[in-house]
Amino acid sequence: MSFSAYDLTSIRFAYSPLGEVSTGVHALRTPTGRVPHLPWFTQVRPNIVRKSDPTVTSRLMTPTLRTERLLLEPYVLEDEDDFVTLFRDGRVSRWMGNGPAPEAEYRALFGRIFTKVYAQDLFDVWAVRRNGRFAGHAEIKPAKVAEGHEIIYALTPDLWGSGLGRELAEAIVAHGFDTLGLGEVYATVAAPNSASLAVLDRIGFEHVRDMAEDDGSITRVLRRRAAGPTRQG
Repeated sequence: MSFSAYDLTSIRFAYSPLGEVSTGVHALRTPTGRVPHLPWFTQVRPNIVRKSDPTVTSRLMTPTLRTERLLLEPYVLEDEDDFVTLFRDGRVSRWMGNGPAPEAEYRALFGRIFTKVYAQDLFDVWAVRRNGRFAGHAEIKPAKVAEGHEIIYALTPDLWGSGLGRELAEAIVAHGFDTLGLGEVYATVAAPNSASLAVLDRIGFEHVRDMAEDDGSITRVLRRRAAGPTRQG
């Protein structure tokens, strides 16, 4: 899956266009007010309200999802270090762009989840937890590679090989079909990423086409239709 550290939708595993914005989380409290364009580090971050503030939880539109072993819920500020650690891990970023970006870029990216995605209810993005601990990242958002939505997910490497990738992907797909009413969902995966390709194949994704990236690598575009079967194994 592609990921670019510029923002949550140019992450090469397909985030939607974010960028520095003039709306801060202050807009969650005063939706009719105006908030100047302010850098995350010096202006926006100190003003973001805390998890316990009911004005945030009441406005967050991303629903909480549960699977047998995982909890998907909206991010809170306390997740920042875990988010940065996940995407700076070379084993994760290997499949999400050109390797780890500077830490400051990931921290700015995390801030835009609040100042852009949640503030404007753009799409659903979750922190993934297992047994109360941070376990990964997930989202479903309008796709750039096709007319539709695509799923995006990443688990911490210590959980790889446990079947949780399939469990997580199935939960996001089910949300797309059952809650969002989508007729199909997409995913993009780097061609050498055989593990992710196998997971998506098992849950009914089919190859649509290949895309050549600027660096010469190949990204596979996959699709699952709402009536698509889930393969066993």
